[in-house]
Amino acid sequence: MLAATIMDAMLRHLVRRGKLFVIYPDGGLRSYGDGSGEEVRVRITSRKWLRRLLDADLGLGEAYMDGGLIVEEGDIASFLTLLMNNVRHADWPAPVRWMDALRRTAARLPLRLVGGNTRRRARRNVAHHYDLDGRLYELFLDSDRQYSCAYFDGPDCDLERAQLAKKRHLAAKLLIRPGMRILDIGCGWGGLALYLAQMYKDVKVVGITLSTEQLQYARARAERLGLANRVEFRLQDYRDIAERFDRIVSVGMFEHVGVPHYPAFFQKVRDLLTDDGVALLHSINRADGPGSTSRWIQRYIFPGGYIPAMSEVIPVIERTGLIVSDVEILRLHYAETLQRWRQRFMARSLRAAELYDDRFVRMWEFYLAASEAMFRSGLMNNFQIQMVKDQETLPLTRDYMFEEEQRLKSIDTHRHLRLIGPVAESERSGSKGKGGA
Repeated sequence: MLAATIMDAMLRHLVRRGKLFVIYPDGGLRSYGDGSGEEVRVRITSRKWLRRLLDADLGLGEAYMDGGLIVEEGDIASFLTLLMNNVRHADWPAPVRWMDALRRTAARLPLRLVGGNTRRRARRNVAHHYDLDGRLYELFLDSDRQYSCAYFDGPDCDLERAQLAKKRHLAAKLLIRPGMRILDIGCGWGGLALYLAQMYKDVKVVGITLSTEQLQYARARAERLGLANRVEFRLQDYRDIAERFDRIVSVGMFEHVGVPHYPAFFQKVRDLLTDDGVALLHSINRADGPGSTSRWIQRYIFPGGYIPAMSEVIPVIERTGLIVSDVEILRLHYAETLQRWRQRFMARSLRAAELYDDRFVRMWEFYLAASEAMFRSGLMNNFQIQMVKDQETLPLTRDYMFEEEQRLKSIDTHRHLRLIGPVAESERSGSKGKGGA
């Protein structure tokens, strides 16, 4: 069978490390790798799925969702990690590299030639993922619903403390002073905006989102904490903001901007910043350079999403006249975050199936596992880019960051539960019922 021959050749070239066994539709068992590490064994259930798996970018995720690929030893996370670790070190022959370059170029053309994430499309794309039933996110996120890379600042740091440390780490880089106005672009469920208002006196925070579910949840939290007079949450596109701010922060939103809109995004940040303002951008980074978004991710998880490479971002910042004042790379922090999300999600998978269905559970398991594998292998990481308009805005050394981080830690660790206590059931929103993304 031709498909089996092609699959076997591909796996023999790719999988040089690890211990992988594949059971083919005819019952044949073939092994790949050098025999190191834990065994991973998968079964391809039919010839149809074998043919579709040759297009791994789309077919692998669909096969796992629909039962065409079954993991019999290990789990989907260990299988994908084994593959990604080998991809990272693969030495493909020149024709394969050329074809991959052509595929990437073709996949990127729509990013540059069509309208990209217009206001209407951006709202629709956000709703696809972030307006799912809010109870879904309660299954695996921390109590503050931080849906971005956590910051593990110690060996015994659990998810709750790591997400608190992330907010602290971001706040310390903003050099906030009393009376400042702060903008949070892509505020999610409001955790960072509320943290900043709690930890700094007399600041005013505006958080914007395109998700109606996040907006209602964030507003309910602000009311409950007595912060509605200092924290304003809006359903608003960043392109429609007109005020100026002393500080601007954006966490986990830039992946939804789109390459054609990078100049407009950073020009808007520059326009909104006061002359002595500071902006901070936290985003996933494509560590191996510009590429294209997985078609499976585009179709099922994040339509319109694109993870940037730093080489695509820094030149745009420079052209706007903003000054890059600090850059930090967070390497394995998101791998650790995603591992904990996946473990928590799978521990509550029956509840997720009640909200949606078993196929949805497999889809999200694959999404979390594949994402973790990308970060674990080093193909992706996170960057935090700090920007100013005036190079004299910040102190000469980075000591102020470390000092402020320690000051915040001495306060927020003891106040954490009071700061982020759960919203009452009556205050939650979220569409109910089954469906799929």
